[in-house]
Amino acid sequence: MIANEVVERVLSAGLSTGADFAEIFAEDRTSQSATFDDGKVDSLDSNRERGAGIRVISGKATGFAYTADLREDSLLRAARTAAAAANGAGPTDRVVALDADRGIASDAIDASKADKVELLGKAEAAARTGGKDIAQVTVQYGGTRRRIQIANSDGLSTGDDRWRTRFMVSAVALGDTGRQSGSGYFSASQGFEMFDGIDVEGLGREASRQALSKLAARPAPAGELPVVIAAGGGAVLFHEACGHPLEADSIEKGASVFCGKVGERVAAEFVTLVDDGSIAGAWGHVPIDDEGNPGKRNVLIDKGILTDYMWDRIRSRNANRESSGNGRRQTYRHLPIVRMTNTFLENGAEDPDEIVRQTDRGVYVAKLGGGQVNPATGDFVFGMTEAYMIEDGQITYPLRQANLIGNGAEVLQRIDAVANDFAMSPGGGMCGKAGQSAPVGMGQPTLRVSAMTIGGTAGA
Repeated sequence: MIANEVVERVLSAGLSTGADFAEIFAEDRTSQSATFDDGKVDSLDSNRERGAGIRVISGKATGFAYTADLREDSLLRAARTAAAAANGAGPTDRVVALDADRGIASDAIDASKADKVELLGKAEAAARTGGKDIAQVTVQYGGTRRRIQIANSDGLSTGDDRWRTRFMVSAVALGDTGRQSGSGYFSASQGFEMFDGIDVEGLGREASRQALSKLAARPAPAGELPVVIAAGGGAVLFHEACGHPLEADSIEKGASVFCGKVGERVAAEFVTLVDDGSIAGAWGHVPIDDEGNPGKRNVLIDKGILTDYMWDRIRSRNANRESSGNGRRQTYRHLPIVRMTNTFLENGAEDPDEIVRQTDRGVYVAKLGGGQVNPATGDFVFGMTEAYMIEDGQITYPLRQANLIGNGAEVLQRIDAVANDFAMSPGGGMCGKAGQSAPVGMGQPTLRVSAMTIGGTAGA
């Protein structure tokens, strides 16, 4: 996008007031989206944006400026603005020489709009096979290609060509209990080749199955009960309630329940929590993070012992250690902050069916929805999108939507069984933090929490 000789001059301008560090992050992003609603194409959109953000660090002060104009004069103006904001010690001449570019190429493929619309129609038709009680079906496709270039005054010169694709089917069923919804979805860090490995008609049937099953749902119990969470279905709980409190900015502010607990036991020995940006194809895959550091596997909790946090450049610099590859930003207009990539609990040794059989009475959560968490305390509330009652060790009737209420640190301590059927959540998610959104993957095997509060309306 930007010639190396221009980048070197821009970085030198960023250092011109005596700053310690300068960085340029350039981006060229294209995206397409399509919606198929009730048998017809409802929308078909495409967008493109590009620009560059320049960060300058002087001591503990950071200056940042961005521009949508990639011409040299605009980039130099942004660099000088960022340098002035960082308030360096004084004028100085420093020449930046970049290392050999180690950009990452992509072999992803795209497809025509007609091919995409055809997939939407197949999924919609499959969802309709659920019968006359299916009142509405919506299918959505989204694809993004993001080419980035990163260089800094340490000599780093790198880049990436990132593709991400999402596909979702939503179905609404009408019955005596009113409107009930279901969904089937899949997402990956791939181009259109993602569809070589997924069955869009199966996603449509899954959406209608969920919606129809809820027509017979009963009120969820209220009170504390054991909760069995299906493989991949409840990973958002650990992302929100355990992952965010393990991000180094929360630790630095003293706003995490895990502050000062490295080396301490926080869960049973069969609980290992990992954040790994290097998993090719996963929704949160980052070959490099948005500061140019390689995405890698970071073990946060190892056999129940808290071993590390997640780090970006600034926090790792303050702690005199290396970044863990968790510096991420939404666009060139944003500063990088500490963010998760693919966060998951690793496999245990139990049989998933046996975990259910050993649960006399409880709730089986097939899928969790959105929720809220307070990183400082770990307290959370999550909606159960699809859940069932467990009676005498058997999964029985479906439950109406209700909440799971608890505390992340306490849930870790209460995990008393972990199965060997690990799965990533097929949909991944878009994680919001500090006004920025980032794609994140999550996963976990079937597991049981010995007691959680169910916010239902029936007696426990």
